[in-house]
Amino acid sequence: MRQLADTFWNIRGVFRVAGVVNIGTHMSVVKRGSGRFVVIDGCELDDDERSQLMALTGNGEKVDAVIHVHPFHTMHVEAVHALFPKADLHGTARHHGRFPSLPWSGGPVEDWGDEHPLAELFNLSVPEGIDFASADERVHVGSVLVRHRQSGIVHVDDTFNVMAASGTLGKLLPQSSLRMHPMLSRALRQEAGAADAYAGWARWLASAWSKTSIVCAAHSAVRELPAGGFKKEVEDALAKVADVLDRHRKRFG
Repeated sequence: MRQLADTFWNIRGVFRVAGVVNIGTHMSVVKRGSGRFVVIDGCELDDDERSQLMALTGNGEKVDAVIHVHPFHTMHVEAVHALFPKADLHGTARHHGRFPSLPWSGGPVEDWGDEHPLAELFNLSVPEGIDFASADERVHVGSVLVRHRQSGIVHVDDTFNVMAASGTLGKLLPQSSLRMHPMLSRALRQEAGAADAYAGWARWLASAWSKTSIVCAAHSAVRELPAGGFKKEVEDALAKVADVLDRHRKRFG
């Protein structure tokens, strides 16, 4: 459990592809002005992480809300709810559908407007031009990106990746800059204008969230950025998928 700012913590979890390669996953914890907490996402906790989290949150009694922001990150939804059963529970439409017996609060997170229930804490953004929850469940491009207003830290699942080796190698080898999800081509809506909508969203985000200092990416690392680094890395990531967007334009217009 790593404290990244006075009121922001990130917990790195293990998620192995084919049971072998750890590409990582995560959850974040944010302290409100009231001294209470909001939890973003969930991951498997070891004994030490669980003890730290429960100590921070008054054995879970100080957690006001849990928000799940990636439609295909569902493995730990029930476990996190069991940790914080009194907290308001928010999730995407797919979370609501997967776990209909859980006490979901309000509408799907991807449909929230500017005056959403956690607006005093977070800016939210949903990528444009893509299928948010793809019919192909291997395509995990869509998520709700969360930016903590006070610290300028962004919590993101899959939409942006940071490639980094795990374990000892991760301390020796440099991590990548921000990258778009490698399955972007499969996530773009099969209609005219989708590629331009996605590119326009990415450019807008690079500018609107340009003061972002840290990106916590589910797969697979925390990326600390210099001043102006977020804008540059998002724009560079967009440039790297220019051929993907061009192919889509040629096919769909």
